Amino acid sequence: MKRVVITGMGVVAPNGVGLPSFTQAIKDGVSGIRHDVQLEKLQFSCQIAGTPEIADDFKRRYFTELELRGFNSTGILYGVIAGMEAWANAGLPIATESAPDWDSGTIFGSGSSGIDKFRESIYKIDDLQIRRLGSTVVAQTMSSGVSAYLGGKLGLGNQVTTNSSACATGTEAILMAYDRIRSGRAKRMLAGSTGDSGPYIWGGFDALRVCSSHYNDRPHEGSRPMSATAGGFVPGSGAGALLLEDLESALARKATIYGELLGGEVNSGGQRGTGSMTAPNADAVRRCIIEALKNSGVSALEVDAINGHLTATTKDAFEIENWIEALGRRGKDFPFINSLKGMTGHCLSAAGSIESVATVLQLYHGFIFGNSNCVDLHPEIAALIDPSNVPMHTRSFAPQIIAKASFGFGDVNACLIFKKFDNLTYE
Repeated sequence: MKRVVITGMGVVAPNGVGLPSFTQAIKDGVSGIRHDVQLEKLQFSCQIAGTPEIADDFKRRYFTELELRGFNSTGILYGVIAGMEAWANAGLPIATESAPDWDSGTIFGSGSSGIDKFRESIYKIDDLQIRRLGSTVVAQTMSSGVSAYLGGKLGLGNQVTTNSSACATGTEAILMAYDRIRSGRAKRMLAGSTGDSGPYIWGGFDALRVCSSHYNDRPHEGSRPMSATAGGFVPGSGAGALLLEDLESALARKATIYGELLGGEVNSGGQRGTGSMTAPNADAVRRCIIEALKNSGVSALEVDAINGHLTATTKDAFEIENWIEALGRRGKDFPFINSLKGMTGHCLSAAGSIESVATVLQLYHGFIFGNSNCVDLHPEIAALIDPSNVPMHTRSFAPQIIAKASFGFGDVNACLIFKKFDNLTYE
């Protein structure tokens, strides 16, 4: 069985496009949540959102003018930029020969693809303008559009596919890619996920009344994970990508190694017990965490920090309870815990991958980023763990093991165990 390391990363987030910008943003607590004119016009109760800002000239670095003609899929746009940045960040060349790179593939998840392009197409069909749909409408709206675009641009010859598991999508994709490398069926896998922007993605959540509506005049304060004044999640979008590689290959080409993925677990609560379409089964969540540790060969006492799902809803305290039960640690013995969503909002299908990039950055650079807007820790959480383990601001720290988990609609769970890589061992 191969050891799996991270040799490249890429990110398109509401608070930073590109790895350098994103790294500085999470260290400084920079928010990417802004007022959204379109949501206000459509009379959403939540009129703020975390949407990446990408200039047209930046898009042309990754797409040709021909590809951009009639292009209307933010999810594919974000995913391609993040994926290609991770590939370049890993120092890998793009295959230009007639044969693809048989050792490299991608598992890049998505909640949906090209929802705005799909809407545009529906109107054209209804107006009997079928011939004006364009040649790329299928590629932009098929679920696997993002992995298909990446596979073509990078010349990937191994597995090229897309998974979809709601908010657990990105975390699950990384574990699926890990399994393929660990079993020796690929040397490198580009793993990540993406999520479209806009009201046609976010409208259903606004209708469910799970989104923040009390901070429309103060966007940066709207997303408040673990806070007593949290009023729901702020919708967001973007993409994150990790280049996973077997250790032998990474060492042979003297690649930068950002960290090691020890293992993880995915499962489902079956919408039984406390689980439903929109709520997690506590037993399944705890089992997912416990099995992730077991599969990684790590004890609960070795976990230095947790990057939680923690969406700024009433389920935050419930999630903390599950971590306590799974780890057998509470009070001052509980690890540091943080949530990226205070800065980005909830990026839905892209959340797990963007947050995994943030997790690995903490390992590599030696810090723990703060929990934005958690100035009033929820009393139910404060009664369970020491408030000092919920940092409000970035602090220097040298974590060795960080657990990253995501929990999604449909009662699905995913947990990853990342470890700091010790270069001295292999010099």
